[in-house]
Amino acid sequence: MLKISITVMFTSLLLFTSCKQETENTKTEEMHREKQESGNVLLSEWKGPYQGVPAFNMMKLELLKPAVLSGIESHLKEIEEIANNTEEPTFENTIIAFEKSGQDLDRVFTYYGIYSSNLSSPEFREIQKELSPIISDYSSKISQNEKLFQRIKTVYNASQQTALPKEQQRTVALIYQNFEMKGANLSKEDKETYAEIEKQLSEYYTQFSNHILADEESYITYIDSSQIGGLPESYIKSASGIAKENGEEGKFAITNTRSSMDPFLTYSTNRELREKVWKTYYSRGNNGDENDNNELILNILKLRDQRVALLGYDNYAQWRLQDRMAKNPENAMNLMKAVWPSALARVEEEVNDMEQLAKKEGENISIQPWDYRFYMEKVRKEKYDLDSEEVKQYLELNNLRKAIFYVAGELFNFNFEPVSTDSVPVFHPDVKVWEVTNKTNGEIVGLWYLDPYARPGKRSGAWATTYRSKSELMGNYPVLASNNSNFVKPADGEPTLVSWDDAETFFHEFGHALHFLSADIKYPTLNGGVRDYTEFQSQLLERWLSTDAVINKFLKHYKTGEPMPAQLVQKIKKASTFNQGFATTEFLASALMDMIYHTTDPEQIKDVQEFEKNKLKELGMPEEIPMRHRSTQFGHVFSGEGYATGYYGYLWADVLTSDAAEAFAEAPNGFYDKQVANKLVKYLFAPRNAEDPAEAYKKFRGRDATIDALMRDRGFPIPQK
Repeated sequence: MLKISITVMFTSLLLFTSCKQETENTKTEEMHREKQESGNVLLSEWKGPYQGVPAFNMMKLELLKPAVLSGIESHLKEIEEIANNTEEPTFENTIIAFEKSGQDLDRVFTYYGIYSSNLSSPEFREIQKELSPIISDYSSKISQNEKLFQRIKTVYNASQQTALPKEQQRTVALIYQNFEMKGANLSKEDKETYAEIEKQLSEYYTQFSNHILADEESYITYIDSSQIGGLPESYIKSASGIAKENGEEGKFAITNTRSSMDPFLTYSTNRELREKVWKTYYSRGNNGDENDNNELILNILKLRDQRVALLGYDNYAQWRLQDRMAKNPENAMNLMKAVWPSALARVEEEVNDMEQLAKKEGENISIQPWDYRFYMEKVRKEKYDLDSEEVKQYLELNNLRKAIFYVAGELFNFNFEPVSTDSVPVFHPDVKVWEVTNKTNGEIVGLWYLDPYARPGKRSGAWATTYRSKSELMGNYPVLASNNSNFVKPADGEPTLVSWDDAETFFHEFGHALHFLSADIKYPTLNGGVRDYTEFQSQLLERWLSTDAVINKFLKHYKTGEPMPAQLVQKIKKASTFNQGFATTEFLASALMDMIYHTTDPEQIKDVQEFEKNKLKELGMPEEIPMRHRSTQFGHVFSGEGYATGYYGYLWADVLTSDAAEAFAEAPNGFYDKQVANKLVKYLFAPRNAEDPAEAYKKFRGRDATIDALMRDRGFPIPQK
């Protein structure tokens, strides 16, 4: 079924606008919709191989709205049938029925997700505006259905008296808690207020997201051949191709995305241009125009606070973290503050090193944010004789893909074979598909889709998703998992070479895909995840990039095919804690601000820019570094609910990651030790959310995780207990 949390997630992607229609048009619109619904491929059960796959080759934007409306109508009918069942509520007639409901809408939202994340357009965003209030109302009709909730509550209360089998018990508890957190226990009047707040937030979330996308698409910096000093040849060729596509042949385009900005700031010798590119990127959502996000942030914070006040909570963070591993904002803040001082101290050392090097080169400057990457790279070369551009020659995308397949084979016993897009449709020519099977018995596990390159209309960053998840209840269909990146597409005939950081991100997102593919659960609700735990599995997989097997087999020079020299490998490992001041501080600043925003009375925040500036100053934020995500572009937090007060979760998960990595390091066969790998899959990947994460980790490690391994990994002193 389409669980409420998923419904709300999609609601948060949608704009809200007035949908009043003239009475005389209603009948005509309904007839038109019925005609469109008939045979609507977006509603149809999936056909083809692998027990059905999405008909991406038949997607049409004009089919989306009628499909959503029909799917909502169908799901609400199913909900009413469950709610009005006159039989005594049981797990079977209430929970199972609820889990199975909404399958039509599940399929529709697979296509919706593609239009939203991979193929956005002005036409799609207009449809978002029309659908937003409808989807918000639909979500509220489920979460606030009194009869439905009372049936769920009856099953839940009975399970507290007489425990159900383990997976049933957890499923009931998760569903009940989800309803409770969404206001199911509120009075009728408060429920109406809650629903109105949800509706308004759905507008703000998608406006926020679309504003960032608009600024990324609208601002392109064009330079000429006299301004490309220091830039790698691969970057120059790609920038030339992008400029040509945009009608600026003979020039070079720096797009307003991280994948374009990062390498430019790292290598460009033109300080004035670095400043311009930096300011353009970090001003997204803060340009005082129609895409400005400052007012939206204030509105979002106020509405979130009002909503949780209805439920009796002091602040949004208190409400949000109750079902996370951290349990409350105090625990999350304590972890961040334990790491923060060491990160600041390291930044001071890094800045001193950079300024000394600049002085030695005759540049008597104070390091500014647009200088940090540039001089950081120079220091890396001087201290470790390590050139990031040299490393990139060994990080070719196809070889990295083979590497992640190898790791999946060794740890998960998976095999990957390419599938023709003639038999499995894709939504863009860049997308490729692989069949995933069990190496031992050949059984099909699922499909893996890869959409690797940046393009207009595709949201920034990297992410993983599923088009179909594993569930015994729903038939154990093959999992359909997807990874999405924003690598800069190379010129024709050129390889895709990526940085070490981007290679780690590629492994990271594949870790999410493996989490989907290895799932072994019975009920759909258990496919969900605890936010500060779900990044653990993906962060852990990053560690295999630097294992000897991957380096020796797959990190080969893109021209010669020669493996990465041992001397270069040693330099990389020796420099593993280099730049941890920058990396940790820019992340933690965002995570701390996320928590500060949501534990502060919104009435005290009058101006977002001033609030951000003052709070960072109180934290002792170095002027040489910005937050990784400044407030007006912090999509994790303000374009939906998923990561709001949850950005700390990457650090929380990294505590588990570092601790678990040491379990492999201590094993007889290291990171490919079969015994530890089997425990990894059994306890930390396959159960998904079928078990409490803290208990699952104890089963894997034999104890709780400690912060010590994290501090060792980053080269920071271990806090005294």
